[in-house]
Amino acid sequence: MFSNTYTLSKRALGILLLVVGVGGFAAILMIDILDVGREGGIGPSQRIALAAMAALALLGLTLIPLGDTPA
Repeated sequence: MFSNTYTLSKRALGILLLVVGVGGFAAILMIDILDVGREGGIGPSQRIALAAMAALALLGLTLIPLGDTPA
């Protein structure tokens, strides 16, 4: 992986984006759930971040079936 000729495959990039998207989505929801002292629910900036994480996960899902070609 740390060689000069290593290239990231589309499958590996897709898995990476999927993990980051799902993890970020879960983290944003956990921040809202664990912040019990604050009222107001999910605000506009959290909605934008949730949409961005969902889009990132969907992008990752579309890259996974493309195989081991370089990204």
